[in-house]
Amino acid sequence: MKIAVVILNWNGVQLLEQFLPSIVKHSPEATVYLADNDSTDDSISFVMVNFPSVKLVKNDSNLGFAGGYNEALKHIDAEIYALVNSDIEVTENWLQPIIKTFENEPRTAIIQPKILDFKSKEYFEYAGAAGGFIDKYGYPYCRGRIFNTLEKDSRQYDDNREIFWASGACFFIRSSVYKELQGFDADFFAHQEEIDLCWRAFNKQYKIKYISESVVFHVGGATLQQGNPKKTYLNFRNSLLMLTKNLPEDKLYWILFCRMVLDAIAGLQFLLQGKFNHFAAILKAHGSFYRLFSIHYKKRDKFQSEKYYNAKSIVYLYFVKNVRIFKHLFNS
Repeated sequence: MKIAVVILNWNGVQLLEQFLPSIVKHSPEATVYLADNDSTDDSISFVMVNFPSVKLVKNDSNLGFAGGYNEALKHIDAEIYALVNSDIEVTENWLQPIIKTFENEPRTAIIQPKILDFKSKEYFEYAGAAGGFIDKYGYPYCRGRIFNTLEKDSRQYDDNREIFWASGACFFIRSSVYKELQGFDADFFAHQEEIDLCWRAFNKQYKIKYISESVVFHVGGATLQQGNPKKTYLNFRNSLLMLTKNLPEDKLYWILFCRMVLDAIAGLQFLLQGKFNHFAAILKAHGSFYRLFSIHYKKRDKFQSEKYYNAKSIVYLYFVKNVRIFKHLFNS
């Protein structure tokens, strides 16, 4: 099975110096690519001099996560794309259980490994942890991470199971499915585009899986730190766009209304905390959503599954019922 490990980079030479060696060392089954989003630092020259086996794909501008991968993957021939953040440290034999699953399960289209925190390696990492889900209103959460609460890895998620979304930090997908779905939605630029892609795959009855035997460590926030107003803007806007594209028709407008109410409450909290930039980011996100609504409504597929969530409201369970651990969600 031909596999390409593709690292998207923008001015990340320091991350490449730190993390590219582990990827090259532990990926003998794959061809490693650097997809560069028009960096102005020494990223390309560093890779050419120090890692001549790594192939280069150069984008003409910074197209973000979604557009950057869409453009780069046009030039890469492989059966499986492994999309890997530049701040990921991989482990020995990390590819083997992924490849085995793809070989044995034709309807499995997308896979993520176990993602632990590089800075606290006994804990799960925010972006993906042990596999992602969403609630009825589109709020994402993970086994091992609900909002900002991270679980310690005590092997409680050492299994292989279906999930709803896989983390873009380390995201495996069949190239045939990526092309069928026309890749990430480039309008998202960054954040939640992988959830949107997984939702579209789910609506076509493909399987998304978590494979615990494959383990990676993720720094997280190396591009946009938690608490950055731009990240707030992208997350709020893209979540609404994702709902518009993927919700069942009979639930679309009611759930969008509920989300707007919940977003207003979040904005009020930012105001009370003195985080005026984040309040402004939510307003900007909603303005952008209104302008883009009709465009994204037209992107809807003919079929949207009713069974996209397994918790009605993660917001209620977390903030009202004080549920912090994934396995407790369904006992409350």
